[in-house]
Amino acid sequence: MFAYFNQKDAGSNLFNLLVASFPISFIAGNMIININIILLILSTLIIHGKSYLNTRYYFLDKIIFLFFSFIIFTAIANDYFFFQEKLQWKGYFSTIIKSILFLKYLLLYLSLRILIENNILKLKLFFISCALSTLFVCFDLFYQGIYGQDIFGFEKPELGRKLGGPFDDELIAGGYIQRFSLFSFFLIPLFYKEKFSNFIKFIIPIFFVIFLSGIIISGNRMPLLLFVFTIFLVIIFQKQTRKYFFSFLILFSIIFSLIFTLNNTVKDNFYSFHHQIKNSFTAIKSQDFKNNNMPSYLKEFATFYDTWLLNKYIGGGIKNFRYYCHTRPNIEKNSKFICNMHPHNYYLEVLTETGLIGFVILINIFILILYLSFVKKYFSKSVLNNDIMIIPFVFLFITEIFPLKSTGSFFTTGNSTYLFLIIGIMIGLIRRKNFIENNN
Repeated sequence: MFAYFNQKDAGSNLFNLLVASFPISFIAGNMIININIILLILSTLIIHGKSYLNTRYYFLDKIIFLFFSFIIFTAIANDYFFFQEKLQWKGYFSTIIKSILFLKYLLLYLSLRILIENNILKLKLFFISCALSTLFVCFDLFYQGIYGQDIFGFEKPELGRKLGGPFDDELIAGGYIQRFSLFSFFLIPLFYKEKFSNFIKFIIPIFFVIFLSGIIISGNRMPLLLFVFTIFLVIIFQKQTRKYFFSFLILFSIIFSLIFTLNNTVKDNFYSFHHQIKNSFTAIKSQDFKNNNMPSYLKEFATFYDTWLLNKYIGGGIKNFRYYCHTRPNIEKNSKFICNMHPHNYYLEVLTETGLIGFVILINIFILILYLSFVKKYFSKSVLNNDIMIIPFVFLFITEIFPLKSTGSFFTTGNSTYLFLIIGIMIGLIRRKNFIENNN
């Protein structure tokens, strides 16, 4: 075993396999995701532990350190001073424990950045895994839609407008496709261009049709918008793809129209979405936030402000929104403003759980990453200008942090893993490119 770890190629293959397992682990569930994270971190520490000490930590790394440090600080402050008496029933020092466990995402980011920067980790297997996993999820959704259950025996919801596919009653299949499918479009141009150069123009549109159809029949409306938005960004900002803009619009219109016409469930789902948007604008215009017809998401957003006022500057600690939301002074006055697990928006959640200070730190992290990736690649002369590998990571990051989208919790296993997976690989690619440029 130790001989295996000492072999450079064998070690590289191990890391390639572990990173390629992430798209699969997202299907398998949170426990497998956590095991994958732990194995990657431990393997990196065992084989390349010196790299943690010898690597140069840049300004971005220091701000990320600061964010995680502040999470620990606000946890201590809340467990000892602010909400200890009000939230005794949730368990003493639980926020501190959750915050310490959250540090694994810092180590995940550093491990990926170091492995990529030192050219230890190759991404070919990761791209293949993303392509195969998203194709599998799509075909499983098709199977479930036709036969009433997926290949694992998970039955289609009787009255619901969504399909879960391999995720069973966790209706996130569309979000999964949106997050991982983009890598499929770059798989052949990056790694198999010589073998399949004549078929690229046919394979990529086929991928698009499959993924778009999968998201539509999943019933996940926000992932559909984000998927189209991401493809739109790639087409606009990549010179080589701008000529396909109208082809993209035509293909999208045909597929959506066909499915919308032929599938009554999809039709009802999007009609419902239209009514929700209409009711939201009506409520905002009339300032009638107690309207029973107002969508639940908007009601959840409405609870954010009162909850944030409880501890404006340092927040109530991560994963505590569900607890201290019930302690806001005017809860009886605004009883229709429901307390959910989280406010369904990354920024509102971070603002309420880490306060204004944590929010500002995170915003600075996002801005700096956008500058180092998107701005440097498309608006300045940089070594990244001709780099194709980084493209999916750049635009998936932009989509993931889009301020107006409704989301799950920022601090959950799936969302945190995905975000720091994308950031770690992307920053590693940037640092490696800069290292090559500086040496040349």
